[in-house]
Amino acid sequence: MRPSHIALAVLVTAIWGVNFVVIEIGLDHFPPLLFSALRFLVAALPAVFLVGRPKVAWKWLIGVGLALGVAKFGLLFIGMDAGMPAGLSSLVLQVQSVFTALIAFAVLGEVPTRLRVAGMAVALAGIGVAAVDEGASGPLTAFGLTIAAAACWGVSNVLTRKAAPPDALNFMVWVSTVPILPLLALSLLFEGPSRDLDALRSLDWQGAGVVVWVAWVATVFGFGAWGWLLRRHPASSVAPFTLLVPVFGMSSSALFLDESVSGLQWCAAALLVGGVALTSFARTPKPPAYAAPMSPAAPKETATPV
Repeated sequence: MRPSHIALAVLVTAIWGVNFVVIEIGLDHFPPLLFSALRFLVAALPAVFLVGRPKVAWKWLIGVGLALGVAKFGLLFIGMDAGMPAGLSSLVLQVQSVFTALIAFAVLGEVPTRLRVAGMAVALAGIGVAAVDEGASGPLTAFGLTIAAAACWGVSNVLTRKAAPPDALNFMVWVSTVPILPLLALSLLFEGPSRDLDALRSLDWQGAGVVVWVAWVATVFGFGAWGWLLRRHPASSVAPFTLLVPVFGMSSSALFLDESVSGLQWCAAALLVGGVALTSFARTPKPPAYAAPMSPAAPKETATPV
């Protein structure tokens, strides 16, 4: 990769890492489900009128929109609102690679290599260490919601692979249109119209800036730039940069939110990042000779922004 392309990959992962701090700030302004709905509303408009018609079937857009937008981000925002620290959230979410591999095995028949299985075991050990630490110092329910969010991310990854979108930015913008109404309905049902109206009436420049950041910078720019890199380089060269997300997430949380990192969290981080690295770098076995070859246009495993 060219130095400028490496710099762009690092910039995107830095944006996604810092995004956890921005989400934490945003949760001081909005209820979590309303905040998530606003994120996708601003990400979709006006971009949906500029990227052209969707390039994949609506069933994939709806599936990814529900799994990623409603389930993953809804659970993540609720978990962080319930007390899950931003830095730890950026770390724990990386277990999505384990869920992606497991779901791909169950749904797509992709048998993981021994190295990938070893990586999943190491990453799960990291989750266990993090759970022990969080159980002793923080709300374990919020931790569980973040794990559930990572599982939903794995579902959306597999659906995205099935969709094989030829244009990542077009795909993400149209996916962003799907969660808006479901999230608004869930917010009205569980958070209440009075709480939502109070948040909107008290909207200030900081609240507006947070929504613009998570929508346009972290989602539209981040995913667009990531897709641009994936179109120019093998996924095996680009995907490992996502290991920098928890590095930026934990460091920015410590810097801006004064979040402390315990010894157990550092141990969990080492296990999780190491396990995810093994899972990401392991090659998927080639299909048997009698199996139909994969389409050359089918994308490799990719990650989506936070």
